[in-house]
Amino acid sequence: MHEYYVYILTNYNKTVLYTGVTNDLSRRLFEHENSVQLKSFTTKYKCFYLIYWDKFNFVQQAIDREKQIKGWTRAKKEKLINEFNPGWEFLNKVVNE
Repeated sequence: MHEYYVYILTNYNKTVLYTGVTNDLSRRLFEHENSVQLKSFTTKYKCFYLIYWDKFNFVQQAIDREKQIKGWTRAKKEKLINEFNPGWEFLNKVVNE
């Protein structure tokens, strides 16, 4: 069975949100944290901190959910994050355990 993840990252001050999709959340977090893509949005805005994720078995479901979240207002994204992670704790270590 395959696993695909939709995730939201933020910067240290929690002022910027980035939504992405991947089939390997640990690897993707490593890539974001180590600026594998030097001219990326996450590198420019220092969005390395995981605050939300959801898991799917089918890639199209994950892609559809990513597109849906990207189309939301900031307030709606904040509501989703608050339901999943009320303290907006950085969850990178939880995923990498």
